[in-house]
Amino acid sequence: MGSILIKDTSREERERIVAESIGNINGSCDGCMAGLADMYQDYIDGKKEIRDINMEFRARYESGIEGPEKQSCGYMM
Repeated sequence: MGSILIKDTSREERERIVAESIGNINGSCDGCMAGLADMYQDYIDGKKEIRDINMEFRARYESGIEGPEKQSCGYMM
C-alpha cells in the first residue's frame, strides 16, 4: 500500500482506507463502531490527517475529558 496522506489519496481512496481499517461498523450494537466511522469523517473530507485525528482522540482519552455518551442498543441480558 502506498501513502495514506490526504495529498496522495482521493476521497474514494480515503473512504476505502477508513472502511477497511474499521471493518464492519454494524457489527456491534452499542453504537461505538458507528462513532469511530464518524470520527474519521474529517480525514475522508480531506480536512485532517489520520495521525492528527488519532492524536486528538488519544489526548482526550488520556486526559479524561468527557466525550459523547455511550448509547445502548436495548439488548438486555
